Amino acid sequence: MKSKSIRPLLLAFIVLGIAMAILYRDHFDAQLLARWIEDAGVAGPLLFILIYAVGTVVFLPGSVLTLAGGALFGPVLGTLYNLIGATIGATLAFLVARYLASDWVEQKTGGRLKQLKQGAEQQGWRFVAFVRLVPLFPYNLLNYALGLTRLRLTHYIIASFVFMLPGAAAYTYLGYAGREAITGGEGLIQKGLLALALLATAAFLPRIIGKWRQTHAENEQHNSTKPKPTGVKR
Repeated sequence: MKSKSIRPLLLAFIVLGIAMAILYRDHFDAQLLARWIEDAGVAGPLLFILIYAVGTVVFLPGSVLTLAGGALFGPVLGTLYNLIGATIGATLAFLVARYLASDWVEQKTGGRLKQLKQGAEQQGWRFVAFVRLVPLFPYNLLNYALGLTRLRLTHYIIASFVFMLPGAAAYTYLGYAGREAITGGEGLIQKGLLALALLATAAFLPRIIGKWRQTHAENEQHNSTKPKPTGVKR
């Protein structure tokens, strides 16, 4: 009885948080976030991961948070913290959709949910890998939509963490390069070129994956229609 009363309250709190985040998303202050992290001292990384996870649940723009992570922690630790925060947030959204807000998520995703369900049921973690590499759906909404599929939670978490890495690394390094440009760090040209190379790689990777999937699907279709040998004549 107690759990039944907590469930609508929790759902209402999440929906309110999403509404507030969407309403005030243009007023997101990256400098204020940086001050919070710096004032937190050694707990700064944990605070950042928490903010990133909550931000993912309430539809804060992930690209802005990822850029902030690169500016605050550098390309290596920034990528790690961004990935951890994004994965935790994606997992929370997945669980909310599966156990709390299935009707609301289905309404928001509309006809695209059928496509997601079909892809997830046919390909499992490989489908998660594909949609993480190829942004066919908005990131925040995708996290909720995948919660309505039959994906195993462990497969979803591992595939999300691994295949969000290219985009996270590119945007994290871009945030780091931007901070270096503002503060006048050394090697700005090299860092800027590397940031552009990473962004170009992240941009062209979806095309490469899409062509590979198309070729793979055509080969499977060809193999399925190819007549099977009935036996060997002596």
